Amino acid sequence: MKTQVIGALALAGSMVFNPAVANETVSVVGSSSVSPIMEVLGETYAQSHDVTVEVQGPGSSAGVRAAHDGSSDLGMSSRDLKSSEKADNIKEVVIARDGIAVVVHNNNTVTDLSKEDVAKIYKGEITNWKQVGGEDKPIVVATRDTASGTRGAFEDIMKLKKKINGIKVSAISQRAQVASGNGQLKTIVANNPFAIGYISLGSVDASVKPLAIDNHKPSIAAIKAGDYSVQRPFLVVYKEGRPSQAALSFLTWVQSPEGQKIVADKGFISIK
Repeated sequence: MKTQVIGALALAGSMVFNPAVANETVSVVGSSSVSPIMEVLGETYAQSHDVTVEVQGPGSSAGVRAAHDGSSDLGMSSRDLKSSEKADNIKEVVIARDGIAVVVHNNNTVTDLSKEDVAKIYKGEITNWKQVGGEDKPIVVATRDTASGTRGAFEDIMKLKKKINGIKVSAISQRAQVASGNGQLKTIVANNPFAIGYISLGSVDASVKPLAIDNHKPSIAAIKAGDYSVQRPFLVVYKEGRPSQAALSFLTWVQSPEGQKIVADKGFISIK
């Protein structure tokens, strides 16, 4: 009986400590725009590697902070890092590029806006669709929260910043409805015939209508050609010495032809 108990304990011990059954976790935190493609990449990678990739999307600013304080292996940002976020020990890796689509309700008759028109709409200087060739109806502006990388990139591209007492702040109208992610903003636009918003090009579906900007429709081809200028990088950021070897191996795979094929298949622009 004693021999059987010892044998059982030995077997249990081997099940707990055997490296062959250990499953390492890679934590990735940040942009809600990068999160969907990162989830697909992580799930695909895990199928052939003994690793679990956990992805959380609280926003680009949170991802950069997580990289700085080391609370996650990898951070995600859907905008370039601000000068205050850069550091010698913070590494930036571009894993894809993405367009930002300006979207309206499918029944909206407007099909094209200039960047200047978009900026004036978001500043509250253009308030009626009639002013840009549409119906005589008030424009309902939808934006992202201030922690959003999509918002940060959109503000930079559309020149939606202003200085107050020497400090740069957002010029987006205070009356704009604020959404916490691509999905919520898309829902606002899809449910309101007079709404306008902006989302990741990779998130565009039949529920909303993307507008041409300065006569160029948002597409991968137009972005690659440089015709559609409303675009930004998808970054992975990390603190030198923080990520596990498993995390670095995963990041290397994301940049490989196999990983980049998934990026392209999901509607984003590969770096290869």
